[in-house]
Amino acid sequence: MPKVTYCTNDENWGKPNYSKKVFVAKSFSQNGGWASVDKLIERIENKYWKIEVSDFQSWMLGFSRFVGEWKTTEIEKNKILVEYKYTLHSDVALLYPLNWLFAKTFWKNYMKRVLENVKLLAYNNEPYLYE
Repeated sequence: MPKVTYCTNDENWGKPNYSKKVFVAKSFSQNGGWASVDKLIERIENKYWKIEVSDFQSWMLGFSRFVGEWKTTEIEKNKILVEYKYTLHSDVALLYPLNWLFAKTFWKNYMKRVLENVKLLAYNNEPYLYE
């Protein structure tokens, strides 16, 4: 996955039904520049976020959008359970086997790294801002 370099149109990011344009560095799969749009679908403060990534500017193996859900539950003081789920949507039935392989290999490992990075931020008491 290419590295995100910056976002625009993000003045209202964090509010449901608002979106931001995501820009990325050049990579094997991307030319760099505008890559996609992130839209916040639903948010319950300190409990739940649901986002959609769509409007891909390069071919994404037939995927049309990704929907991510992030749920947090306080188990005890200073102990939070994080449940993170992504649903990958494809509109090209012929590519379903490739989509499945991508989701079960690359995407699964990518999401594990994302969670490890969030865990590291939390353990280091790093400020984590969404606005």
